[in-house]
Amino acid sequence: MAGGKSQPLCRCRFLADNRGMPSPPEVAGLAPLSRPAPRVVVADDDVLLREGLRSLLERSGFEVVGQAGNSPELLALARSAKPELAIIDIRMPPGQATEGLQAARVIRAELPGTAIIVLSAHVEVDEAMDLLAGGERTGYLLKSRITDVAEFIDTVGRITAGASVVDPSLVQELVRARRRRDPLDVLSPREREVLELMAEGASNAGIARRIFVTEGTVEKHVRSILTKLDLPESETEHRRVLAVLRFLEAR
Repeated sequence: MAGGKSQPLCRCRFLADNRGMPSPPEVAGLAPLSRPAPRVVVADDDVLLREGLRSLLERSGFEVVGQAGNSPELLALARSAKPELAIIDIRMPPGQATEGLQAARVIRAELPGTAIIVLSAHVEVDEAMDLLAGGERTGYLLKSRITDVAEFIDTVGRITAGASVVDPSLVQELVRARRRRDPLDVLSPREREVLELMAEGASNAGIARRIFVTEGTVEKHVRSILTKLDLPESETEHRRVLAVLRFLEAR
């Protein structure tokens, strides 16, 4: 992995899947899933992580039919074993870039019945969105979140059964990225109109006359704008000025 190895199994909190798929049994002492066991291939250049996942999956009712340390090995293994699930590190040799993701795309194209879980040490929005656009039986999970054994096995079972599961850190990063692209997206069309008039130097009374509403309505819009733009009260900076600056920066 680029930037060092992750610890094999770290804490994970997942979003609910988007289909309401049934969960595997509770993993109290790693209770096995019902047979036949779903067949899984695991691909990661971290041998300790691979072995940890293999042991966990097999004790939980899955059958690990092979392991791979790079993307060529993974593709050969997937083509020969035709597993129900492939768990893939997003970054693998030889380049430690997105070889795992590229292999996942090939597997999705050649073996559409194979569920895919991509593991990543970091939130990588573009890569994740590209994979998740493939639809069902897909998961994107951060390695740094996988130690809750019961929850992890439940999530693996849901994805294998047809769900799509996204690590909540990805959702949070998508929200932040959207706001970075256009910080005014949080505003309604009317609020953007009011902010534009504020930038032109209009007072609340002047804005009210321009858009044919009461001054009290304008005041409510202004309060909403300041709140949505996350501009707290300050003794040294006027929030109205800061809001105008945000507007000018976004143009």
